[in-house]
Amino acid sequence: MLHISTRGAAPAINFTETLLAGLARDGGLYVPQDWPTVSKSEIAALSGVPYMAAAETIIGALVEDEVPAPTLKRAIRAAYAAFRHPSVCPLMQIGDNLFVLELFHGPTLAFKDVAMRLLAGLMDAALEAKGQRVTIVGATSGDTGAAAIDAFADSRRADVFILYPHGRISDVQRRQMTTSAAPNVHAVAVEGSFDDCQALMKAMFNHHEFRDRLSLAGVNSINWARIVAQVVYYFTSAVSLGAPHRPVSFTVPTGNFGDVLAGFVAKRMGLPIARLNIATNDNDILARTLANGRYEKAGVVATASPSMDIEVSSNFERLLFEAYGRDAAAVRAAMSSLAQSGGFTIPGAALRSIRAEFDAGRTTAREAAATMRQTWEASRYLLDPHTAVAVHAAKQALERDPATPMIALATAHPAKFPEAVTEATGVRPELPAHLADLSRRHERVVLLPNDSRVVEDFIEKAARARPPHPADAAENVE
Repeated sequence: MLHISTRGAAPAINFTETLLAGLARDGGLYVPQDWPTVSKSEIAALSGVPYMAAAETIIGALVEDEVPAPTLKRAIRAAYAAFRHPSVCPLMQIGDNLFVLELFHGPTLAFKDVAMRLLAGLMDAALEAKGQRVTIVGATSGDTGAAAIDAFADSRRADVFILYPHGRISDVQRRQMTTSAAPNVHAVAVEGSFDDCQALMKAMFNHHEFRDRLSLAGVNSINWARIVAQVVYYFTSAVSLGAPHRPVSFTVPTGNFGDVLAGFVAKRMGLPIARLNIATNDNDILARTLANGRYEKAGVVATASPSMDIEVSSNFERLLFEAYGRDAAAVRAAMSSLAQSGGFTIPGAALRSIRAEFDAGRTTAREAAATMRQTWEASRYLLDPHTAVAVHAAKQALERDPATPMIALATAHPAKFPEAVTEATGVRPELPAHLADLSRRHERVVLLPNDSRVVEDFIEKAARARPPHPADAAENVE
C-alpha cells in the first residue's frame, strides 16, 4: 500500500518507509493513497475477540502485507503485554448511554502508550532488518514524551530526544520523562510552549542536511503508524456496543488532532460512526474553526489539561487534505498562510464536508472541574482533567442525540494530574505500584532556549557522543 503526502511534492512510499520517515520531505503528512475497508461481517466478527487479535485484523488491513503477519503479531503481543488491564482498553459506563473508554492502562498511564509501544516494536523490527539506526526527535505537551521514552528505552537502534515546554506540564508527566536511566533517551526542556517545541521539531525535519546526517525519525502523531495503532480501539469499543448493527458516536479530548483523526480513519474503513465530537479546553482553535470556518491562532493559555494546550494541531492537515478533495495545492496554500499570517479560511464546500462528520465544543476550566466533581459524586468515578473536558462535551452532544451511544475517550489516568483532581473532587488519586516511588527518582534533563540552532547542536553532539552498543560491534565482525 502506497502513502502520499498531504502537500503533494514528496514521492509516494510504502508503510515501512512512512514508519521510519515520520514527516514527508515536503513538510506534509502521509496518508494512504487509497483507504482500505473492513466489511460488516468482518466488523461483527470482532465481537468477543481479545484486543490483540482485533488489532491484528484492523492493523493488518491498514498495512496489508507490508509487515509480515508473524512480525506484526509479535509486535502487538509485546506492546500490549505491558498493559495492566486484560481488555487493554476497557469500556466503562458512567451515565445513560454515556461510556468512558479507558486508554490509560499502559506503563505511562496515558493513551499514547497504545500507539507508541507498537510503533517502537515495528520500528525496531524494520531497523533490524535494514541494519540501520535512527535519531528520534519528538515534541510533547506531556504524554507523548513519556510514552516514547518508556517504549524506546534501551533500544539498540534508536537514540531518543524529546522536547517539552519547560514548566508547562504536570510534575508526574515531567518525571516520567526525566527519571529514565536509559542512556539512549534524552529529555529536553525548552523555554517556550508546546507549539514552539513542535515548530523546532518540524524545522529539524525540514532541514534536510541535518535530517539525513542524523537519520531523523519521528514518533509524534505526524507519524502515520501512530494513527494506525489508534484506529483499533474505535472498532473494539464500537463493537462492544453493537456495531456494525448500530452506529455509535465518540467524543475526543483534542490537542494535536491525532486521536480524533483515528476515529475518522475508522469511519473511512467502514465503522458506522454517527458523529465525531471534538472536545477542546480554553485553547479552542478547533471549536472556533468549525463555528466560523477560520483557523486562526490567538495564543495559548496554560490549563489543568496541558496535553491540550496546543494551537497548531498538526493532524488537522490530514483532515483538510480529505475535505479539500485531496487537493495538495490547496493544503500547501493553507499551511503557507498559517505560517505567514497565523491563519487561513476554509472554503465553504470543505467546511461543509468537515461539519458533516464532526462537531466541536469548548469546555472551560471551571466546567472541567465541575464535571470532575459531579462525576465523582454521581458515580464514584475519577476523571483526569482531559477526560473531564471530553465528558462535559459528550453530555452536551447527548442532549442533541440521546438515542446514540456516546463514548468519551479517557486519555489519561487521574493520578497523572493529582493536584487538579484533588482540588476538584477532594480525592487524591494514587499512582499504580510501578510508579509509586516516581517522586524520589533522580531526574536527568537539559534546559535549552527556543532556538533551533542551539537545539540541533545539542542533539547532534549527544547523538554522536553515545557509545556504540556492544551488539553493534559484534555485528561488524566479519
